Amino acid sequence: MEQGLEVVLTDLQSSQNNVRHHTDEISSDRLLVRRGQSFNLTLYFRSRGFQPDLDNIIFVVETGPLPDLSNGTRALFSLTGRHGPSPWIASLETNGASSMEVSLCAPPVAPVGRYLLKVHIDSFQRSVTAYQLGEFILLFNPWCPDDSVYLDSEPQRQEYVVNDYGFIYQGNKNWIRPCPWNYGQFEENIIDICLELLDKSLNFQIDPATDCALRASPVYLSRVVCAMINSNDDNGVLNGNWSENYLDGVNPAEWTGSVAILKQWHAAGCQPVRYGQCWVFAAIMCTVMRCLGIPTRVITNFDSGHDTDGNLIIDEYYDSTGRILENKKKDSVWNFHVWNECWMARKDLPPGYGGWQVLDATPQETSNGLYCCGPASVRAIKEGEVELNYDTAFAFSMVNADCMSWLVYGGKEQKIHRDTNTVGNFISTKSIQSDERDDITENYKYIEGSPQERQVFLKALQKLKAGRSEDPHQADSQYSTPEPRSGDGLRGLNTPSLRPSDVVQVSLKFQLLDPPHMGQDIRFVLLALNMSLQFKDLKVNLSAQSLLHDGSPLPPFWQDTAFITLSPEEAKTHSCRIPYSQYSQYLSTDKLIRINALGEEKSSPEKILVDKIITLAYPGIIINVLGAAVVNQPLSIQVLFSNPLSEYVEDCVLTMEGSGLFKKQQRVLIGVLKPQHRASITLETVPFKSGQRQIQANLRSNKFKDIKGYKNVYVDLML
Repeated sequence: MEQGLEVVLTDLQSSQNNVRHHTDEISSDRLLVRRGQSFNLTLYFRSRGFQPDLDNIIFVVETGPLPDLSNGTRALFSLTGRHGPSPWIASLETNGASSMEVSLCAPPVAPVGRYLLKVHIDSFQRSVTAYQLGEFILLFNPWCPDDSVYLDSEPQRQEYVVNDYGFIYQGNKNWIRPCPWNYGQFEENIIDICLELLDKSLNFQIDPATDCALRASPVYLSRVVCAMINSNDDNGVLNGNWSENYLDGVNPAEWTGSVAILKQWHAAGCQPVRYGQCWVFAAIMCTVMRCLGIPTRVITNFDSGHDTDGNLIIDEYYDSTGRILENKKKDSVWNFHVWNECWMARKDLPPGYGGWQVLDATPQETSNGLYCCGPASVRAIKEGEVELNYDTAFAFSMVNADCMSWLVYGGKEQKIHRDTNTVGNFISTKSIQSDERDDITENYKYIEGSPQERQVFLKALQKLKAGRSEDPHQADSQYSTPEPRSGDGLRGLNTPSLRPSDVVQVSLKFQLLDPPHMGQDIRFVLLALNMSLQFKDLKVNLSAQSLLHDGSPLPPFWQDTAFITLSPEEAKTHSCRIPYSQYSQYLSTDKLIRINALGEEKSSPEKILVDKIITLAYPGIIINVLGAAVVNQPLSIQVLFSNPLSEYVEDCVLTMEGSGLFKKQQRVLIGVLKPQHRASITLETVPFKSGQRQIQANLRSNKFKDIKGYKNVYVDLML
């Protein structure tokens, strides 16, 4: 009597499959495949092989705690097709005497996640025997034309899915600084932590069956991840902190990569890690999304608007000394703000709005009750289609709000100026397969001052006005047509004189005399220019105050008053110096100083306002690789760093990391550094992955937190 078919062994061919599915960087021992692309496995049988006329083999795949055929989290499909149609496909590749190789393929719309693979074998129409073949992880597939995250450029796929390091741009638009970052999306256990993050979301906790089914959609999944990166609604990955008090955690400026943060979150039982700010939220989001297979990049917007009341106006308030005041409405212009773009189709929107989508994990405003933002179509932002899902109006305001300046004195507020080109400048991301910066401002907005830009702004304003119940008091002042701009400077760099009249008679401008380096005095001049044919007597109040990168002002630490008399068409300068000893104790981690001047003419009530934001620079860390980098061979790395200050610094700690180069983040206790002292150390590591890699380093002390450095390294497989 013929025996039934009995499975004794399964080879998931993880190593070969993972190479074809671009997941071999994650693992060679576990099966990780992408939807819409076939993968092979081999079944070994006892005593005989598969006979199509006698044996019916039915494969079963299941994901989530409540797998169900009706919602796509469970599927049954057979080699012969006798079990009926299924979006999953099985086909016979080779059939041997006691084994067979089969090819399985998930549909390009299957939910991503962890799957259990089973097989049911019915021989001679007897009772069915079930076998559990193993587990696999299914990911999005940007290489598959039918997947909604398909990206048709291989260099872009390599950059936005495969590349595990990059740069996040910080500073200000006059001094754009690349901050190296280790995304590490393919490092050990990161894929498991990403899937754990999905299971910790409120959506999964409330309705796990529906949540797992909806993981087929990158639009849905990206919103879930966005909410889980911050911890405002749940046990998300990061606590945000903008207070400058980080004693019970890590200063956000000290982080150099995502891996340490995600592993700490997992090791602590999914308790939020302390602390993050916008660039850290965006970097973690980039790691998770690239790991899951969604093309993602990190975006920096300089002079980024935070419009809390949805009227596309950022109100800023100044006192009579010219210093900026804390905003009672909480509107602000962030010196820079960082978010993500993720690539996906948008079948929920009208045609043409797929492609790059803004997702912002920094907890600023709620969206459908949760702290997340997006996905908002970048094209919809550029065209002012602010009614389209999700959070497009808020994203629009970050790049294209107007800025209103108010003088506060004697309990009254006087409007000084409305500036239409303040917000949204030098929108930046890392270039494809290059360390250069790519300016993508034109993706978000038409050229400032062009007719198209103003038309889009007014269209967005009208849509917002129509979509909300209006406050009659605000209708006249805050929805009025913008006034003509005066001057051609930009706020946050060096705003030219701002005044309500169309004809500017006196102009003020700041000019630095030296590059602003940490530890040195800041020398600058105030340039006053009389463009009229009359004499002008000016009184100018000057001040300086530290800023946080989100635009929050700290108390002023320097003030001065200048009296300047100008003949017709005359220019004069007023020299200023702020000693290091005066500003050092007032600096924030962001090293931002805002100098302000408020001028007034003796014969006129009009005010002239000018400001300039200065970012103090440190000398970077220099990293030298000593010798050739080869997999599994010791590699010596020299690190050169210095104390830029004319005083002792204590508690110095050097941290280094790099995917494929270090198994975990390295911490070296340096201790005390003498004034202006240069030092070097040599570390040894053993690279464990080949290809292009990057070392990231950070030096912190009791006086500074984020002296950075990086080095690109190519690791060979063998000498």
